[in-house]
Amino acid sequence: MNLKVIAFDADDTLFVNEPYFQETERKFCELMSDYLSHQGLSQELFRIEIQNLELYGYGIKGYILSMIEAAMKISNNTISIEIIEKIIEYGKELLQKPIELLDGVEETLKELNGKYKLVVATKGDLLDQRRKLHNSGLGHYFHHIEVMSDKKEKDYHDLLKRLEINPDEFFMIGNSLKSDVLPVLEIGGYAVHIPFHTTWEHEKVSHKVEHSNFKTLEKITEVLPILLK
Repeated sequence: MNLKVIAFDADDTLFVNEPYFQETERKFCELMSDYLSHQGLSQELFRIEIQNLELYGYGIKGYILSMIEAAMKISNNTISIEIIEKIIEYGKELLQKPIELLDGVEETLKELNGKYKLVVATKGDLLDQRRKLHNSGLGHYFHHIEVMSDKKEKDYHDLLKRLEINPDEFFMIGNSLKSDVLPVLEIGGYAVHIPFHTTWEHEKVSHKVEHSNFKTLEKITEVLPILLK
């Protein structure tokens, strides 16, 4: 490998994210429990959330709007202003969650620092992702922070152009096969999957991934023997 750039996903790769969303979803389902079962509410919220991705993109602000829209549809527009206020409150709580680094993250960044250009390549709301990276204390390790509207092949091609590197000089580390692995392999880069115990339904991939440029590891520190040969 002739690598120049090591890229890291942020949410559930560097720090905890999805469990906070699931906690908020449980609160939403409890709040709306007079209308549907927990499962029915979750399914309707997910449907609306996916439907809105093209308009709102990824992130907490779009999620708040989707919760409000779901509450209105589920209640046939009879939901009270107090319920909407509560949903907004849940969203603000989500935006202020503490940053919990995952095991081995800082150790890995310290070891790789100075040996490669390290970048963050993540999806989500720009302001929120920058806030999380600032509060994480990890920002100084990174040469570049890219908050992407999506993580498809074109998005990675655009990132590589900005970094002025070829695909075979790029190594992506993340918890999502769909976003962090498959598009990177398609453009000719290298990718490592580090599964997180909780995965958003939209990011799940049903088939097994096999590729010469791909590995699955149990923890982030396992990339060090690969990258520091």
